[in-house]
Amino acid sequence: MRKKSPTAKKSNKGRMASNSSKSAVVASSKPRLLEVLGPGLITGASDDDPSGIATYSQAGAQFGFSITWTLLFTYPLMAAIQEISGRLGRTTGYGIATNIRKHYSNWVLLIIVGLLLIANMINIGADLGAMGDAVALLIGGPKLFYIVLFGLVCALLEVFLKYTRYVSVLKWLTLALFAYFGTAMVVQVPWTEAAKGFFIPSFSADVDFWTTIVAIFGTTISPYLFIWQASEEAEDIKAVPERKPLVEAPRQGKVALERIRLDTYVGMAFSNLVALAIMVTTAATLHAHGVTDVQTSSQAAEALKPVAGEFAFAIFTIGIVGTGLLAVPVLAGSAAYALGEALKWPSGLGRKPKDAKAFYATIVVATVVGMIIGLSPLDPIKALFWSAVINGFVAVPVMIMIMLVASSQAIMGSFAIKGPLRALGWLATGVMGLAAGGMVVTSFLG
Repeated sequence: MRKKSPTAKKSNKGRMASNSSKSAVVASSKPRLLEVLGPGLITGASDDDPSGIATYSQAGAQFGFSITWTLLFTYPLMAAIQEISGRLGRTTGYGIATNIRKHYSNWVLLIIVGLLLIANMINIGADLGAMGDAVALLIGGPKLFYIVLFGLVCALLEVFLKYTRYVSVLKWLTLALFAYFGTAMVVQVPWTEAAKGFFIPSFSADVDFWTTIVAIFGTTISPYLFIWQASEEAEDIKAVPERKPLVEAPRQGKVALERIRLDTYVGMAFSNLVALAIMVTTAATLHAHGVTDVQTSSQAAEALKPVAGEFAFAIFTIGIVGTGLLAVPVLAGSAAYALGEALKWPSGLGRKPKDAKAFYATIVVATVVGMIIGLSPLDPIKALFWSAVINGFVAVPVMIMIMLVASSQAIMGSFAIKGPLRALGWLATGVMGLAAGGMVVTSFLG
């Protein structure tokens, strides 16, 4: 019997060590839920920004539980278009703007990006203003100081914090949204009536009713959300060395698409459940006590105090600040991604500021302009209205381009969308087209 040489023994030991280390890697790489949840969770949570809170609060205060069914209807539509956006970024390795620039007319893209920048900066201003109002209500002090403070904090963290750490910060900020579940639990809710409003649609011929429906659709399905999720999926490819665009590494497709689907559907469900909690809270308190005119999130918080108590007021107000800290960077970041990709700038939060100066400058400028809007005497209600109108009109062409790119086998290869997902994507696009048209009609009728 031949003895093994010392070299062979070392070689075998090396192979065994290598195999055991590989096993350990495989075992440790089984994704935990928090690791799986990323772009979809952050995107969904950022949808419930202070301006969105104002929309949901007004809906609950004005129409009670009878309008909550809209959130059940929007869920599959927003989840589908967000999943398609995520798949597009993960499959091609590029964001939405880059894909439009590479495969379609650039002038269309520049118009879309220009409108998106305007809408996002107005939205940032409205959100910072709401955050300033919320803190001033809660602890007193000058609103203007808080607006500047929050704007600087959001911009500095986004520019100077390492990408992986920054994503972790955004994930933790999503916990702020649990404040609204807490608010719904501490107020007296007639759950039978609430369930009836959620599961059984009811309609009204009132112009205000349809205006609110359009506002809800414009709030839940927004272009900055598509751009952010697609760009973050592309960004994550660069952040994780093992990942490649699916067109280059089809074997990664099954796991990647399952992760995107879970991430997106959990994130969008979280978003709509928070919106539902806000509607239920304001329906059970404000609407029930005859308070039907709520124009901002801060007004909603202030109106809660006499009818629901100090605790509900405090939780609701803290939620406004937390969601704003999450939403403002997403709004500024999506604007930078869209402009940077359209103009072929080095772009991405994974890059160092010195390597993507124009990209990070866009984030800073968008935030500063938003701060100026928040500090100005501009009526926040009008600002939110025009932001919603612009978002509604931008969403439709962006969604059409997303569907064309994602359905193209020439671009997406074997990962081109089809079947029910494609049908839901086009249905969401059609519904947003009707909503955009509804904005025009209701604004004239109003």
